[in-house]
Amino acid sequence: MNLKVCFLLSIIAAGCFLPVMTLAQESSQGQTVKVRLIGSNGVLTEPIIVPKVQKTDAEWRKQLTAEQYEIARGRGTEPAFCGTLLDNHREGIYHCVCCGLPLFASDSKFNSGTGWPSFFQPVAKENVVTKTDNSFGMQRTEILCARCGAHLGHVFDDGPPPTGLRFCLNSAALTFVDKGKEVPEVVKPGAAK
Repeated sequence: MNLKVCFLLSIIAAGCFLPVMTLAQESSQGQTVKVRLIGSNGVLTEPIIVPKVQKTDAEWRKQLTAEQYEIARGRGTEPAFCGTLLDNHREGIYHCVCCGLPLFASDSKFNSGTGWPSFFQPVAKENVVTKTDNSFGMQRTEILCARCGAHLGHVFDDGPPPTGLRFCLNSAALTFVDKGKEVPEVVKPGAAK
């Protein structure tokens, strides 16, 4: 879909695109989180405890584009059929645009027909968290990055087997890394498991 159509859809669906400027609440469990990272061998590690990524609003604004910020930090939604990763069919892993945490793998992606990249499961259950979202007069389940609290999208129970779930994501909240191009994340010695 071309940019003019996406722009028009943004205007028409302004209620969906305009962000709700409230940040995801931080977990009361402290300043660390248990996640799986890309190890030195290019595959996911066992669960490991790492520091949460916490930045000021100004730091997020400096790091992200305006669209990325509005969606990932402001809980916005990009217009359907306009995201850059919707039609991506390459093999690899989708990471959090804010902190780089691996979130979803291409082998769990499917065409939901909804206009957003959809997956039936995360790459590791530890890497995403959910919370109830009652915005816009609906009750939905919001998906957040476990390490930095970035808004990713919502999860619904109308997906395919084996999970029956549809993790409906915003392209602007993700970055894609092709298979074989994974960059291992350095974990400081002594990190707890």
